[in-house]
Amino acid sequence: MPFTVQGLEPLDAVVNVRLTASEKARLREDADLAGLSVSELVRRRYFGRPIVAHADAVLLKELRRIGGLLKHVHNESGGAYSQQTAAVLVTLKAAIEGLSHDR
Repeated sequence: MPFTVQGLEPLDAVVNVRLTASEKARLREDADLAGLSVSELVRRRYFGRPIVAHADAVLLKELRRIGGLLKHVHNESGGAYSQQTAAVLVTLKAAIEGLSHDR
């Protein structure tokens, strides 16, 4: 099995680490949540690169979709619910900015 190339150099070295079964399970779970392999998760953590949970990316997409739907409701209703939609949009914007800032 050939090693992949990431960046300028191929990933051609292997490090063996002993873990408990629960540590290994936790590492696998964290990697799955981030949508990464265990190796990539360990490399990012060790070298200080950002790790964004895959769930966060999905959540961001959904929050943006909801914001678009609220804008549509506002436009279609002629602003009949403007106070309510404005309050929800402010909350959505804060949530999106909070999740985006973590990236």
